[in-house]
Amino acid sequence: MSKPPKPIPEFVSEAEEQAFWETHDSTDYLDWSRAQRASFPHLKPSTKAISLRLPEPLLERIRIIAARMDVPYQSLIKVWLSEKAAEMEKGPERR
Repeated sequence: MSKPPKPIPEFVSEAEEQAFWETHDSTDYLDWSRAQRASFPHLKPSTKAISLRLPEPLLERIRIIAARMDVPYQSLIKVWLSEKAAEMEKGPERR
């Protein structure tokens, strides 16, 4: 027979909660055998504005490509950065 789960502590901030879960095993606090799949179709990831300086010729090339694709150039930059980050997570290229 398994022991009952521990109570989840109250957290003052999201950062405190994140720090807690980075160092604790959720199986001590939750009965995952009773978990159900959830869907959050309207959830949007948090974003943060940054300032990114690009050489003007590069920015112009990106704007031209984005116009051909009929997408905002900022969206194209985000997609390219996301794709490159995913590629790099798999392992850096050897040159």
